[in-house]
Amino acid sequence: MHRARRPVVTLLLSHGAGGGIEARDLAALAAGLPANGANVALFEQPWRRAGRKIATAPPTLDAALRSAADALRVRTPLVVGGRSAGARSAARTARSLGARGCLALSFPLHPPGRPERSRYDELAGVGVATLVVQGERDPMGRPEEFGDPLPAGVDLAVVPSADHGLAVPKRGPISEDEAMAIVVECTLEWLVRDVVGNAGGG
Repeated sequence: MHRARRPVVTLLLSHGAGGGIEARDLAALAAGLPANGANVALFEQPWRRAGRKIATAPPTLDAALRSAADALRVRTPLVVGGRSAGARSAARTARSLGARGCLALSFPLHPPGRPERSRYDELAGVGVATLVVQGERDPMGRPEEFGDPLPAGVDLAVVPSADHGLAVPKRGPISEDEAMAIVVECTLEWLVRDVVGNAGGG
């Protein structure tokens, strides 16, 4: 747990199917949010801890995330989230966990090149305040594919020139540090506006 001195919210974040909690966006949030009153717990799925290279089935991922949330026992409002497959798992479980929000980093709206296999319904059915942080060049869902208007309760923040890993070209308009600063700042603004600001019903 990356702890804030006086926490007002706790984030439980999990990784995607192709990497672990060392992902650049998860690391940036763990480094940047505690100074602003947010605990950050990075959750490594059991398949990853066991050294396997292939993620387990979605129901197993969801069950593990529920167990991790139950083990936290925090007194602050809870936000569940993650990147890619972790974002999908958070979207499926947020409401049942009593979370106040869902943070979806690089939400995989569809497999690469297969927009007809949309996972839009997962996002539309979250049922709690949701922030999607998406790379402008994400082949698994460009920002414009999320619809206008967005599903109720969903906000979208865009990282310019970023791909699915939220990496940016070396000669692009922003640096990697600037890209990660956007991730942290957008998340913090959303937490203040839609999660902490609504704690206790108002």
